[in-house]
Amino acid sequence: MYAFEIERPSTIADAVKALTQEDAQALGGGQTLIPTLKARLAMPATLVSLTGIGEMQGICLADDGAVCIGGATTHATVAKEAAAHYPGLAALAAHIGDPAVRNRGTIGGSLANNDPSACYPAAALGSGATIITNARQIAADDYFEGMFATALNEGEVITEVRFPVPQKAHYEKFVQPASRFALVGVFVAKYADGVRVAVTGASENGVFRWTEAEEALSANFDKSALEGLSVAADGMIADLHGSSAYRAHLVKVITGRAVAAAA
Repeated sequence: MYAFEIERPSTIADAVKALTQEDAQALGGGQTLIPTLKARLAMPATLVSLTGIGEMQGICLADDGAVCIGGATTHATVAKEAAAHYPGLAALAAHIGDPAVRNRGTIGGSLANNDPSACYPAAALGSGATIITNARQIAADDYFEGMFATALNEGEVITEVRFPVPQKAHYEKFVQPASRFALVGVFVAKYADGVRVAVTGASENGVFRWTEAEEALSANFDKSALEGLSVAADGMIADLHGSSAYRAHLVKVITGRAVAAAA
């Protein structure tokens, strides 16, 4: 590690002000940032911790029935408190990493980092969630811009994520056993106006929607609707854990499992 300053604001306004300092960076649960600092891949002069901001923590229901989750809410809290309202989302949170990660990592930190194999991006995109910041509201379809890339501006903080609750939903993850990240993960959500299918862990461009599957499943919400469909291997991640063709194959298999579980 190296010497740096740390600030612990208690309000969103104070956090945003602190982030205007030169070379300041927001710190959520630190599950990605701290290892990055240890490896000297990032060297901010000041860390601005968001975990002490009460207005960014907890879960509530909006008037329209959407589940609203504060950006500094941990995965463990989502797993426990969202279960009664959005069980598919709660189950996803319950299987992120290990207990240590779930009790420190936050939903806002995960979405801000946008790791190409993280689980929450699939939930947000698959649910058609709205990412709320200190400055604006961003639809999930407009938020994710590629591997580790998002629509967030410098100094912008995710204060809340709003999830419309579907009729049925399930997240299926083929786990990379060492990291507990998704080798391929698929979030399927059935709404009155159609089905959304979001895939994480597979693409070099990060989380994406499989629109062919969405069309087929909107007409027939059964895994048999996926027969004859396939995902191109071009642009899929290839590494020591699996080739691009293997990941493309997994996308269809895992989607089928997610649909079967949801249905």
